Amino acid sequence: MTKSRKLSRDFYARPVLVVARECIGKVLVHRTADGVAAGRIVEAEAYRGPRDLAAHSARGLTKRTAAMYGPPGYAYVYLLYGISWAMNLVTTSRGEPHAVLIRAIEPIRGIELMARRRRKPADSRELTNGPGKLTQALAITGSDYGKNLCGSQLYLETCAIPVGRIGRSTRVNVDYAGSWASKRWRFYERGNRYVSVPPRG
Repeated sequence: MTKSRKLSRDFYARPVLVVARECIGKVLVHRTADGVAAGRIVEAEAYRGPRDLAAHSARGLTKRTAAMYGPPGYAYVYLLYGISWAMNLVTTSRGEPHAVLIRAIEPIRGIELMARRRRKPADSRELTNGPGKLTQALAITGSDYGKNLCGSQLYLETCAIPVGRIGRSTRVNVDYAGSWASKRWRFYERGNRYVSVPPRG
């Protein structure tokens, strides 16, 4: 089996649509005092602000969006609907506030730990089939805002498990964004049970 390799900053320093597609099948890892938990990314969305009205950066540079304006390869974590955290990868280059939202992962390491955090059976689809669910399972919170994805705690790595067919659709819950809602900037692994919602568009 091929040994996993942590992704370098070069992976993130590319156009956001390229990163969004190519992060499918990569492994999101979080090391905490409780242990290590990780999952294959099976669904992600690209946000290409500031012109993209679905992106937080469409509102400009604020305290909330500052991480998106920084160099690529850092975490942009925000509170989703005031309830749960959402994990994003900052991409492209400094000053271009582009990011990839990780929408779903397939658990592969630390599954029992994730199950305890989620209070769900270890084999439940509900463990990580949504952006707020996966952050709870991996214990990603606002304290991870701006974290270096090339560090030792929160990062992406390669995976020996082959990637299935990659599908593409419009993004989820961005109807407020006008014509930007029709952009097919959501990528997912076809047939994977952890994908959050059926394809749209």
